[in-house]
Amino acid sequence: MLKSIIKNTQLKDSVFNKRFSKNYDYMLSLRTDNLLRSYLLEAGLWSYSGNSSTTIDPEEQVEQPDEWHWGWEAVTCEIRGHFLGHWLSAAAKIYGATNSPVIAGKIEEIIAGLAKCQQANGDGWVASIPEKYMQRMEKKQAVWAPHYTIHKTMMGLLDVYKYTNNEEALAILIQFSEWFIHWCERVNEETFQNILSYETGGMLEIWAELFAITKDPRYRQLIDLYYRHSFFDQLLEGKDVLTNKHANTQIAEILGIARIWEVTKEAKYRSIVENFWEMAVEKRGTYITGGISCGELWTPIQDFSGRLGKAQEHCTVYHMIRLAHYLFKWTGDSKYGDFEELNLYNGILAQQNKNTGMVTYFLDMEPCSQKNWGDPLKHFWCCHGTLVQAQSSYQECVFYQEENTVTINQYIPSQTILETKEGQLKIELIQDSQLGAGPLERSNKVGKQVIQSYESSSDIPSKRPSSYRYKIILTGEGSCTMNLRVPKWSKETLLWVNNQPRNYIANRGFVTIENLTSVSEIVIEFKKSIEMVTLPGNPNRVAFIEGPLVLAGLTEEDVPIHIHEELFQPLNERHHSFWRDSTYITTGQEKNIKFIPIAEVSNETYSIYFERKG
Repeated sequence: MLKSIIKNTQLKDSVFNKRFSKNYDYMLSLRTDNLLRSYLLEAGLWSYSGNSSTTIDPEEQVEQPDEWHWGWEAVTCEIRGHFLGHWLSAAAKIYGATNSPVIAGKIEEIIAGLAKCQQANGDGWVASIPEKYMQRMEKKQAVWAPHYTIHKTMMGLLDVYKYTNNEEALAILIQFSEWFIHWCERVNEETFQNILSYETGGMLEIWAELFAITKDPRYRQLIDLYYRHSFFDQLLEGKDVLTNKHANTQIAEILGIARIWEVTKEAKYRSIVENFWEMAVEKRGTYITGGISCGELWTPIQDFSGRLGKAQEHCTVYHMIRLAHYLFKWTGDSKYGDFEELNLYNGILAQQNKNTGMVTYFLDMEPCSQKNWGDPLKHFWCCHGTLVQAQSSYQECVFYQEENTVTINQYIPSQTILETKEGQLKIELIQDSQLGAGPLERSNKVGKQVIQSYESSSDIPSKRPSSYRYKIILTGEGSCTMNLRVPKWSKETLLWVNNQPRNYIANRGFVTIENLTSVSEIVIEFKKSIEMVTLPGNPNRVAFIEGPLVLAGLTEEDVPIHIHEELFQPLNERHHSFWRDSTYITTGQEKNIKFIPIAEVSNETYSIYFERKG
């Protein structure tokens, strides 16, 4: 099984690193007392005076409410506090990638605050919501997803332990789990299966992780108890139990099943995951972006014709990427890397505002849509939480290792260290900006001296390059074999090893290069073109994609597109210092339309799917 190389992987300059940095700055801007507010309130350690200690000074100045977190983080919301769990998971991964002492200090401050809350509660409880929310589920009373909220806190504690070796975080988590062990002992199985009809988030994933860490058989019992028969058993039978169901509920459960298989190796769990993928993606189809949900629900199989409004929830994009990550580790199949790439560019990047760093809950697909951006303090939707996690996780999907073989899955500029028998081998993945660079990147960058003598610059092509090119540089000590994913969209792939062209045969979507030593250089180039893709269930609605980038038409009218051979013409393709990627204007239309990557759209009105003419 492949293992992601995370610990020694650092991002290099690229659109991904810029988004990572913007997210990092946003996370640090959020005050610790605001992040902890609901936990302190539940533990009796905070009052409106703004004092977060057990001793309340009534004369202390009242904090201004507009500085607080609102929306789904307001103290009146039933899932208040969910965001802190997301924040902890994201912060832990940021620390793992950067070793930032600033983020480490903030993590430690929050963990200390949660420890005080747990001590004040006295029974292991350390959630941001009351215990009685759990009792409501027992009584079949209305309540908004307490398991979901609690799971975020528990997963945040777990990730802090995994990425920063913080033993206090693990101790808090284990003590919190004791509350669940005692609670489950008094709830009969029939009642519990009804409880599982509420959104349980990733509780199965928590029990699997704790079972792996502690080997405590009680966590194995919790895995069995949280197994939702009405869902998983029907998946094993190959039934469609997805259409019109809440997508994020089910994906989170499947992520738990995936981790259970890794921990137990029981075949049933892997079959559930594989059947789910086949039903969710292979049979159902996707939007051109790779998205699978409309609103928060699964679309009908191969029929998206009535499902264009409020499509592609950000949470489902992030969690389906995580699922693809599991399956890629297990199989090494490039189709999971292709799926992940499509969703990275047209989901994770497209649903984050490149200027403000904020998220749009949904990516609308219907004609003449606009992205509805969240606010740094006012909304805190579920997707606000997966935003900070997604933007902190890029380094996880680049390099993978199995013994002495390194696999590059995503072409995100970064570097890592491979431990070999001879020593350490440094591997750098960079964009070759002298030609096509990478998607959304500025290619063929030139300096001032070249600009001054622009006419004599022989290394600037006459037309915008129709390919993306990457370099992989190895230095240090040791040797390895390397697998490079060939994207499904690549029309032609060219390969050079140490400046020599290399013929190859792709196996399962990968090029394999053996006996690479230090001071080696690989160059790989992917040719791209614009393709037209029909909407599942409606062949008269079409969209366009170039390489991995979905193109959005900037139009305020739902106009038809007349299809012909020279449909797209490059528009303003060259800045004096670089090529502009994937910017076009149509030709031969009643009213021609400018197209740009959906990931580049901020506040413009856009359409992805168009009525086809001709």
